Amino acid sequence: MREQRHIEPLPLGGEDMPYSKGLMARALIATGMSAVRAYELARRLDVDLADRGTASVDLERMHELAVEFLGDEEGRQAMRRLRRYVELRQLELPIILLIGGATGSGKSTIATEIAYRLGISRVTSTDFVRQTMRAFFSREFMPSVHYSSFEAGRAVTGIATEQVITGFLDQTRNVLVGVHASVERALEEGWSMVLEGVHLVPGMLPAALQNAVLVQCVLTIEDEEAHSKHFFVRDVASDGVRALDKYLEGFEDIRAIQEFIVGRAREAGVAVIENENIESAVAEVMELVFAEVERAQDGGAG
Repeated sequence: MREQRHIEPLPLGGEDMPYSKGLMARALIATGMSAVRAYELARRLDVDLADRGTASVDLERMHELAVEFLGDEEGRQAMRRLRRYVELRQLELPIILLIGGATGSGKSTIATEIAYRLGISRVTSTDFVRQTMRAFFSREFMPSVHYSSFEAGRAVTGIATEQVITGFLDQTRNVLVGVHASVERALEEGWSMVLEGVHLVPGMLPAALQNAVLVQCVLTIEDEEAHSKHFFVRDVASDGVRALDKYLEGFEDIRAIQEFIVGRAREAGVAVIENENIESAVAEVMELVFAEVERAQDGGAG
């Protein structure tokens, strides 16, 4: 059972920012810059501030230094993202980020990294919701939640792929009751939240939320070999707690669920992100968040 993860928020000021080299580097990392380049640019800014005898930095001067350090194209892109990041930090609406995808697609890794970069302290999973529901509802009353997502077909008659999807959908409908409750609580309290899980199926979730910025995406790994390797990594990382054999035996069903979720995402116009590289996947998710924040600031939220 995966417990809720808490990440300390990252404070950041506005156009005229009280300067901290560490916080500036973290802000640059949040925009997608590598840690090495982010700290080097922050160090150069530190030297520039000392030379100019000031303790705060405006984004225009930051832009000049970024172009000098990174080159014209990369420097402009970095500053465009930093400006969007500052706008995001000033946004008064909560952000609800939903990251879906099949088992083994890297959802929890991406969710935790995005939450860290955005300074969102509430990160949870639909697996956590499902595990909680298991404690309240017996196997006889709600059988599908007592199986893994790719094994839920055992709760219905038959073992063909159609029953795999049928069982998965039955489980998903049950789990989404808890998901909706979690989101409603976050909205009542004005919290931002990152929620990840296989049960976040496009078309079964709201397309927008009142008084919040809703961002939804689906992760996928198209290459079967690359996808299967994720389970070997998870097995090592969990010291065998997440049994490798179970996932490999159910791999065909996991792939069937991935195909189903990706198909639903494309039908619903939800972004599908290939997670062949963590950094590029994180950057794509961040771009989605930035775009929705801009839309919200233009009056499009809710």
